[in-house]
Amino acid sequence: MKKYYTRVCNFYYGNLSRKLVKQKKTLPLNGNAEISFDHIEILSRNSKKKIHIKEIKKLSKFFKKKINKDINIVIKKNKNFSNFNFKNIPNIMGILNLTPDSFSDGGKFNKRSAAYKQAVFLFKHGANIVDVGGESTRPGSKIVKSKIEWKRIFPTIKKFNKKIALSLDTRKSEIMEKGIEMGVKLINDISGLKYDKKTISVLKRYKTPFVIHHIQGTPTTMQVHPKYKNVLFDIYDFFEERIKHVRINGIKHNNIIVDPGIGFGKNLKHNMKLISNISIFHSLGFPILLGVSRKRFIKDVSGENDSKERLGGTISASLFSMMQGVQILRVHDVNDVIQGIKVFKKLIKG
Repeated sequence: MKKYYTRVCNFYYGNLSRKLVKQKKTLPLNGNAEISFDHIEILSRNSKKKIHIKEIKKLSKFFKKKINKDINIVIKKNKNFSNFNFKNIPNIMGILNLTPDSFSDGGKFNKRSAAYKQAVFLFKHGANIVDVGGESTRPGSKIVKSKIEWKRIFPTIKKFNKKIALSLDTRKSEIMEKGIEMGVKLINDISGLKYDKKTISVLKRYKTPFVIHHIQGTPTTMQVHPKYKNVLFDIYDFFEERIKHVRINGIKHNNIIVDPGIGFGKNLKHNMKLISNISIFHSLGFPILLGVSRKRFIKDVSGENDSKERLGGTISASLFSMMQGVQILRVHDVNDVIQGIKVFKKLIKG
């Protein structure tokens, strides 16, 4: 049977959105009148149709049931967790790489004093949570032994676990468990919970919120000719499969985040299609996390090879994603991105 997908689109923001929601001309995303929509796309692997929400009642019984089910998921309020406030989007996840070889800032914060200073800087300048990682997953990177990874991140977690909301970027259940025991509030596993067979049992035992992240291949191989039948639908189906898998394995809570993994086994065309159509993932019913910060697609579009000189592209992609209702942005330059968001929101309010 042909599978159909629902993408909400044509968004409104700020005062105009609240006015239109009140007039019942738009529907609020996640029950938040700050951002709303009045169109949907009905998609399949070989068809596409865009309609106004008022036209849903004219659809066949099959489509009406499917679309209304998806819209009810989209407009349902997200429950806050892990220091995220989903009434005020986007939330910001600050990046703290405690590695010598990360693609953008490798070696910059792997000394304790620098790591501590950066963690405080990110949090004070508006990050809801700081994502701490001790293993680089840049294209071509190799696996780091658990002992080395933990040695890199332990001092920072120990110092800030009660002062700053921390997320742990790791693929290893052993590291996850140690971090959770010390107060880490979120697990961000770039493997989609596939790397370590013990991961799901750890997450189930502690009932810890986590990110389901998409990647094609491994960090070592992911950028070697990535291919999809349709990157948008393939990743949507991946999320559905992963959510079903964690449910079967006993995880009942809804403190789950989905991340399509920009740059993780995707070329420029794949990345642009994902970002442009990111709102399709709202119908999964979980907050969307997007990591566009300093990514290679910005270089491919702009020609800027130095990853540290991609702030303009980062802010542009972040604002576009915000206007598609993305709830969490993972960024290096927290202060600059938040500044851009504040100015943008003020301009919209008029």
